[in-house]
Amino acid sequence: MGNIDKEMSRRGLMLVLSSPSGAGKSTIARNLLRDDPDISLSVSVTTRARRGSEIDGKDYHFISEREFEIMRDNGRLLEWAEVHGNYYGTPFDPVQQAMDEGRDMLFDIDWQGALQMFEAARADIVSIFILPPSMAELRNRLIRRAEDAEDVIERRLENSKVEMQHWNEYEYPLINDDLDACFADVKAILRAERLRRDRRSVGMSGFVGGLLK
Repeated sequence: MGNIDKEMSRRGLMLVLSSPSGAGKSTIARNLLRDDPDISLSVSVTTRARRGSEIDGKDYHFISEREFEIMRDNGRLLEWAEVHGNYYGTPFDPVQQAMDEGRDMLFDIDWQGALQMFEAARADIVSIFILPPSMAELRNRLIRRAEDAEDVIERRLENSKVEMQHWNEYEYPLINDDLDACFADVKAILRAERLRRDRRSVGMSGFVGGLLK
């Protein structure tokens, strides 16, 4: 992308990544944030316990169930869902500010939250669903992650069968049988979506007007 394209004003987009637990969306999200300075992570709030590898305020904002209920009931969440017995949600204010400033936001969320976001802001959303190559590989990835007890892993595998039925509600379904290839596809999708006419209409109109003077 040339310098003029990069400097042209546009409306920010919301990149939604969803997948069953263990299919790779969090790894892809981390790699994207590492490589792309033009996108920021929307940090969700959650009532679940923090895992040993997670940092409060970076991976999630870990809050009490009562705090979550107050945010939800006061309309301060763009979306929320109950997953595996815990609550997750996206704070509204940081997202609105980013969109108004033309910054892109990344959402690592489940399908329930994604569907709520589709209803609220479909035109601003680019949605990707990551699928595992097989159930056996999904099980192996959850075991290798070594962060959940065996009964939790079994519950996640059962829940994944429900989650994967929603793949066709997303614009871009991808199969993560090769992490590098899947990541390259995500980057290609993001680059193309940033160049859409409707996201650059104001900046492009000004540029073309200048050419025609």
